[in-house]
Amino acid sequence: MNNKIIKSTPFGSVCIVWSGSKDRPLIVNILLSRPGISAENRAAKTFPDLRLSSCPEIDRTASSIQAYLEGENIKFSLNLVNLSQCTKFQQSVLRAQHAIPRGIVSTYGLIAEHVGVHGGARAVGNVMAGNPFPLIIPCHRTILSNFHLGGFQSGAKFKRTLLTNEGIIFDENEKVVCRQLHYAPM
Repeated sequence: MNNKIIKSTPFGSVCIVWSGSKDRPLIVNILLSRPGISAENRAAKTFPDLRLSSCPEIDRTASSIQAYLEGENIKFSLNLVNLSQCTKFQQSVLRAQHAIPRGIVSTYGLIAEHVGVHGGARAVGNVMAGNPFPLIIPCHRTILSNFHLGGFQSGAKFKRTLLTNEGIIFDENEKVVCRQLHYAPM
């Protein structure tokens, strides 16, 4: 049986879907609100049998997500994330993405190279598009090789705002301005 907890944030609601016992909860999915659809409605469509429930670990994670979206510098742990639902490739991409620090970006191609898949930018992009743990695994920190934003589950405006909150700046053409890309060869 899956459970959910919902938090209100400046970007709409966030729904954390989790399972397991109160002694060992694991996050199955994090749903963000999207333009025109709340996280609650997304959860009801994707997981129709959810029940509202929580425990201290999930409450702390939900509060951390809320604080992050309010601008606090939060580093999320993967200890409650259920990566076993992902393939080995997806896990490697998600772990590489998780390692990108706040205020730094990388590209889909650089992440592909890092996980050993030469020319795998599109495959990495597909993993990011289906990232079941947005914010905990900060897929918003990956951009296109031409320094444009690329996609994000909750829209480009949300992605840009998250990056701006982390100190990333943009030029007049909406390209990311940065001195360093994570995973770029030195």
